[in-house]
Amino acid sequence: MQRAVQRPQRGLRAHGHGGDIDDVRWPLFCTCSWSEKTVAVEVELKLATSKAGLRKALALPWLRKMAGDSIKQQHLVSTYFDTRDLALRDRGVSLRIRRIGGQRLQTIKASSAVPMARSEWETEVNRDRPELELISHTDIAPIFTGAIARRLKPMFETRIERTAMSLKIGRSDIELALDEGRVAALDNSVDLAEIEIELKQGEHRDVAVLARKLAREIPLTFAARAKADWGYAVVEDSVSAATSGGAVTLAPSATTADAFVIIGFHCLRQVAANELAVRHGDGEGIHRMRVGLRRLRAALSLFKDLLYGKETGGIKSELKWLTAQLGPGRDADVFVSKTAVHYLDRGPNRSEFEVLAHDLERARNAGFAKARAAVESDRYRRLLLDCALWLIDGDWRNDTDDLRRALRERPARMLAEEELGRRTRKIVKRARKLLSLNAMKRHELRIAVKKLRYGRQFFASLNTDSGRRKMRRKVDRTLKALLAALGNLNDIRAHASWAHDFARANAVSRKAFAAGYLTGREEARASDVLAEAIDAGKRLKALV
Repeated sequence: MQRAVQRPQRGLRAHGHGGDIDDVRWPLFCTCSWSEKTVAVEVELKLATSKAGLRKALALPWLRKMAGDSIKQQHLVSTYFDTRDLALRDRGVSLRIRRIGGQRLQTIKASSAVPMARSEWETEVNRDRPELELISHTDIAPIFTGAIARRLKPMFETRIERTAMSLKIGRSDIELALDEGRVAALDNSVDLAEIEIELKQGEHRDVAVLARKLAREIPLTFAARAKADWGYAVVEDSVSAATSGGAVTLAPSATTADAFVIIGFHCLRQVAANELAVRHGDGEGIHRMRVGLRRLRAALSLFKDLLYGKETGGIKSELKWLTAQLGPGRDADVFVSKTAVHYLDRGPNRSEFEVLAHDLERARNAGFAKARAAVESDRYRRLLLDCALWLIDGDWRNDTDDLRRALRERPARMLAEEELGRRTRKIVKRARKLLSLNAMKRHELRIAVKKLRYGRQFFASLNTDSGRRKMRRKVDRTLKALLAALGNLNDIRAHASWAHDFARANAVSRKAFAAGYLTGREEARASDVLAEAIDAGKRLKALV
């Protein structure tokens, strides 16, 4: 394992005093490479809070004692550059020039497969425009082609009031930054209040230890977005938009434990990144957050041999709770937007459907309100933070048993081949009996197919055999088709159950439901009967 290398800060680094936080064992999982002395791996944990939370943190006696005279106030103004079509963002790269007093620092960050880590190139420059010649011999240089370099322009700016301090925790040197400020583009902006815990030298476990201690004092949660991510969202006016998960990247040499942590953080970011969309009553945001939760729960299933202990059970329970809070809103939204809307537009009895639509809309609004209340709760904020800290410092990682350690250190590629193969064979066997499966068994098959699809997505970057790429695409398309069919069957069952619940009020409602069911079956048959008539007409024409 390789420890994170200290990044030169040209005077921004101060020396702090040792603390009294208990030491907790945590094995490093950060591996990286670099080609210049000004590049290193930046390992940091971002936590979201409020302005009041920042003020309370600054007043904590134990924190001020640990920081000693290292506390510094900084006014940071950073300009981020990209092309008009956001070519750098789409390649996982950010480029900024930060002004600190009279000093200018050019910083380029590239996404890494390592959780909380990014490769970083930082150099002092003399102007407010990028000086790309300074990185001409680095690993990042090929991204900055002549075409991209010529099209670079300022895209957004961050203005941050930072209180920075250096801490000695366990065996680690850590920089703690409390940031309050704003991210702004030409005609849009968003306010920020966050805490960054950056590991300068030492072990990741100490980052988790500090985060836990702070969380006992002030309201904190896991922050899914970096400042650059906020900036791009401001530029695209998508701060509250629904967000998909994107692709997972695993190194070919990744261990099973490393792969689980990377996948876990990837899913957790999708959950957290859709919080604002859920707060704004966006049905797609509820769907995307729910997908993130299902992907995370699927990861727990795929890596179940690694995960044990009381903490794991608690995380599973809380993920299940949040999924349940999002369910009613998502189900009602699907019913209204994908099923009822067709009949409302062209149904033969429009007035009756308008009455139903009113009730459906109330049900959807109630579901959205339930989802919004969940993500605004302390329980939700604790869940995100607990899950993040469990991924990097959970009891499942700290067992010294030889068998447990061997499972953690096993190559992820071996787990992928065995687990995905086993699940595929099981699904094929069950799918052969699809006609004889009842609704519950079909639902269970649907969940199994979902987990397999998520697993194939998680491990896709490990499939480097180009000769088998065509076959993998065929399998993926087939699984997608199977899942879509099973999903439609499940929606039909769920909607029928929901309609039955609507009709329970009195005898008149029950009779109306029965009549509607009968006429609905007749309507479903109508297209088949029409096709039969058309076919008969064609046959008749051929005979005369």
